[in-house]
Amino acid sequence: MTDIRGYDRSLVPILIGTAVILITSFGIRASFGVFQVPIADEFNWPRADFSMAIAVQNLAWGLGQPLFGMIAERFGDRRAIILGALIYAAGLAMAASATTPLGQVMSSGVLVGLGVAGTGFGVLLAIVGRAASPQNRSMALGIATAAGSAGQVLIPPLTEYLERSVGWSSTMMIFAVGILAVLAVLPLLKAPPSPEVQRGAAEETLLQVLGRAAKDPDYILLFLGFFSCGYQLAFITAHFPAYVTEVCGSAALGAASLTLIGITNIFGTLLAGKLGGIYRRKYLLAMIYTLRTVVAIGFIMLPPTPLTVIIFSLSMGALWLATVPLTAGLIGYLYGMKYLGTLYGFVFLSHQLGGFLGVYLGGKLYDIYGSYDVVWWIGIGVGAFSAICHLPIRENRQDAVAA
Repeated sequence: MTDIRGYDRSLVPILIGTAVILITSFGIRASFGVFQVPIADEFNWPRADFSMAIAVQNLAWGLGQPLFGMIAERFGDRRAIILGALIYAAGLAMAASATTPLGQVMSSGVLVGLGVAGTGFGVLLAIVGRAASPQNRSMALGIATAAGSAGQVLIPPLTEYLERSVGWSSTMMIFAVGILAVLAVLPLLKAPPSPEVQRGAAEETLLQVLGRAAKDPDYILLFLGFFSCGYQLAFITAHFPAYVTEVCGSAALGAASLTLIGITNIFGTLLAGKLGGIYRRKYLLAMIYTLRTVVAIGFIMLPPTPLTVIIFSLSMGALWLATVPLTAGLIGYLYGMKYLGTLYGFVFLSHQLGGFLGVYLGGKLYDIYGSYDVVWWIGIGVGAFSAICHLPIRENRQDAVAA
């Protein structure tokens, strides 16, 4: 018992350091929808061009997540974060001077996406999960995830202000410096070895665990179910500010919508983390995806007004990242904490494949039809599919590692 209590005491500095990194990393990434209109207007690009860069960003983030999970587990968490921050900063600096769609794809897309993978949820949630005792783990994961929401509250309106003040290019350079500055908190991310990880250190190799997961119906269902989360979140992050600007004539409201989502997401994610320690996570996940589907149907069936935008943002925000601590916690429950970064990374790849399609189809179908209606309805369909996907998961199976 003493080991576990000491283990949880190390959570305070770890959660502080994690919060600083996630606020900055996720907040900058969440602001790319605010860059959509000024970049397209400056270069007279169709909407699909910059959408492709953001879509590739989601794909690179997804592909990079298991890779950075493996780097963290092989060479250390802090080295993985440093590498991610350097790539992130390089991508932002290159994006600031990119004047072609290909340039934005390579910078805002590939490099920024890989940078987010190294400084985002996959690596940092694994650190938090290993630093928490089983009884406190779900709430700790919820707190860490809520930090990303705080970034979405703070950074998008700052982005909109900086764009008006110094332009989008200088704003990206400021962000490049900012992501490097957060490396100052890395000394906080140090915890004693987990009793669970110590006990399981000699049990299975990473390849053995991945092989077992690839054949596990429960892991496959988690992989499939996370797809719609990425589709919905990436589409809204990339296109909702532009959509709100068009239908309501207010760029400020478009940026504020992401802030409203971030505010309610803080509370929704904390609540999900709390409930995840009490109720079965699979039922909570199914409920979240069902509610997202209902909220989206209500929004697109009503005439778009500032009031409906605000109601939608507040409602969707409460469900926004609530899936993350529950999904990560469920993976930890089924497989233990030793390889959580990599196992969550592969499930997150499905999330980002959905994100790629959500962003790309948002731009492509908008250019074809002049509206986002078809993209909204696709999101509703995949959301309902995800709600159903989680129900058969055997959360109480005998070989689960209690978490």
